Amino acid sequence: MMVTQEVHDIPTATGTMRTYLYRPDEEGQFSTIIFYSEIFQQTAPISRAATMLAGHGFVVLVPEVFHELNPIGTVLAYDEAGKDKGNEDKFAKPLEHHDSDTEALILFARSLPFCTSYVGSMGVCVGGHLAYRAAINPDISAAFCLYATDIHSNTIPSQKGNDSLSRTRDILGELTMVWGKQDPHVSAEGRKLIYERLEQTKRNFSWLEVNAQHAFMRDGEARYDPALAMRMYQDSVAFFHRLLK
Repeated sequence: MMVTQEVHDIPTATGTMRTYLYRPDEEGQFSTIIFYSEIFQQTAPISRAATMLAGHGFVVLVPEVFHELNPIGTVLAYDEAGKDKGNEDKFAKPLEHHDSDTEALILFARSLPFCTSYVGSMGVCVGGHLAYRAAINPDISAAFCLYATDIHSNTIPSQKGNDSLSRTRDILGELTMVWGKQDPHVSAEGRKLIYERLEQTKRNFSWLEVNAQHAFMRDGEARYDPALAMRMYQDSVAFFHRLLK
């Protein structure tokens, strides 16, 4: 399918959030994937990933995850300054604000004539965490989470007892968790902590650890693994076609 792109500024509980929309350039209704970016917001690799998913028959929404902390349209560079600013934003925005963003995105998707009522979430890096976090919302039917940071360490601010690991018990939809064994941001001990919590709470999940570094999905840099990235796109498309219908 060919893909068309739109830009929408949608209201949230914490201000206007620019959201980039990708959808098949065809008539019909399609299920929605909320695609949460890295700390850098919608960079070129994130846009290409969203286009890839949309071309397989989904409406893909890419929100500016730190919209409260930056001018609309901000994209951070993949350099030290961009990394420092993105991490500063990550540790400044509480998870509760991400929750209200997710609610706004679901309402927005369901208001569109070309969207079905089915919504899933997907993300990379901190976006993987946000995809996991989004799944505590009962309207998220499926979440595909790639090398999700900060779940095990509880380093993103939240109210006491409202961190994402503690809220695992509230996830109703199906999860796919993907990790790079050589990822320094989520150690083997950290991965084990998340796995054990998912097992203890009897969540419906799949677990995959691959020989890859952090950000192995990001094309254009040394850590990129094209073969693994293609596999993840294929797996995620099959996952969402199975569950978002």
